[in-house]
Amino acid sequence: QVQLTESGGGSVQAGGSLRLSCAGSGRMWSTHCIGWFRQVPGEEREGIAAIYSGPEDTYYAESVKGRFTISEDKVKKMSYLQMTGLKPEDTGMYYCAAGICGGSWSRGQVNLWGQGTQVTVSS
Repeated sequence: QVQLTESGGGSVQAGGSLRLSCAGSGRMWSTHCIGWFRQVPGEEREGIAAIYSGPEDTYYAESVKGRFTISEDKVKKMSYLQMTGLKPEDTGMYYCAAGICGGSWSRGQVNLWGQGTQVTVSS
């Protein structure tokens, strides 16, 4: 069964760092791009980072550019989201996703979602 499982969420003070991990299974890792979305209560799920053809071909939302870094290990089927300089507005549920590569990493590109991991940033 193909699935994605996130870990690494938690509570941190503003300015702190967290590293999210996404463990994958199945063949989707070789046929899809892996990235991350964030959902704040009452708002739509937003694509914030993805890797497309390689580590130099990445997408970042403006809200996280320069603070978050996405990386992956295709052999281990792992994706990572290193988050630094966290702000209270980064609080939300973070989802790992597998989807069609390219573009602005939108929900319509996604074929598989993880269950999500909560990140809470206090001021």
